[in-house]
Amino acid sequence: MPDISIIVPIYNAEKYIKICLDSLINQTKKELEFILINDGSTDNTEKIIKKYKDPRIKYYKNKNQGIGKTRNFGIEKSTGKYIMFLDSDDSLEKNACELLFNEVLERKIDLLVFGFSKCSNITKTEEKLPSFSSTSLKKDPSLITSINLSPWNKIYKTSLIKNNNIRFIEDLKYEDVPFVIMALDKAQNISKLDKCLYNYVIHGNSETTIRDERVFDILRIIDIIRIYFQDKDYIQEELKKLIVRMITNYTIQQRYQEDMKTGIKFINEAFSYLAKYIPDYKNNKYYKDRGIAKRTIEKNRILTIIYCQLYRLLH
Repeated sequence: MPDISIIVPIYNAEKYIKICLDSLINQTKKELEFILINDGSTDNTEKIIKKYKDPRIKYYKNKNQGIGKTRNFGIEKSTGKYIMFLDSDDSLEKNACELLFNEVLERKIDLLVFGFSKCSNITKTEEKLPSFSSTSLKKDPSLITSINLSPWNKIYKTSLIKNNNIRFIEDLKYEDVPFVIMALDKAQNISKLDKCLYNYVIHGNSETTIRDERVFDILRIIDIIRIYFQDKDYIQEELKKLIVRMITNYTIQQRYQEDMKTGIKFINEAFSYLAKYIPDYKNNKYYKDRGIAKRTIEKNRILTIIYCQLYRLLH
């Protein structure tokens, strides 16, 4: 049994896949398996992958199903004691797996969060982790708002994921947030490693700069999270903060929307969602650190629409 299964969903990654795979096969730790899932690529991705002869590679080629189903497929195929996720345009530091496995094994950790670097063509910026010691979500509910909710800068005990049937949402965008939150909720021992071991690559056409009609999926994702926690009193205040933050981020990001009619429709639905489920959202603690101008706009539906329209006119 390998110590760590690293799951890599791949779609049309010919520009980046070599850097990704090189970072895997050159890990200082050797007791690994690499689960590479080609999600219906139409470029030269497969040709590049097949040049690698490392016996630790388990390669699967599927029809295009989307990242949620692809990651779930990888979980089912994994045989390691721990699971990690790596996106095909990103990479790991050479000693990442060795450091992470030693940490989780020595301290009997279910879920370990570790640092990452944001990489562009010209810069590499380290992202610091919040301050917390070994804990659980019940002891420290602020974890859902203080750490990033992406699956890739974390290592999970396989039994945590499989025994609790934690899987990615399929057929919706933003599918990774419920997965991470449910893993945090079920983990008995959550900890962190203050080392930047994951290189997250930012592209010009990333999700931070493009929006389309699938933005409505975020409301369905938020609903899944809200319903999951509805009977857990200990987390309600932080949950409200998370929901307000997520919705506010996406209403303001409608300045990038391809079709402003879609953007306005989303803003209207998002504010209706807040009014229905968090009637006092304007007093939410998320806004306290936003600055007067930002929070004045972000709390108000009409001002948000005007801001997004002005932004589009000026850019």
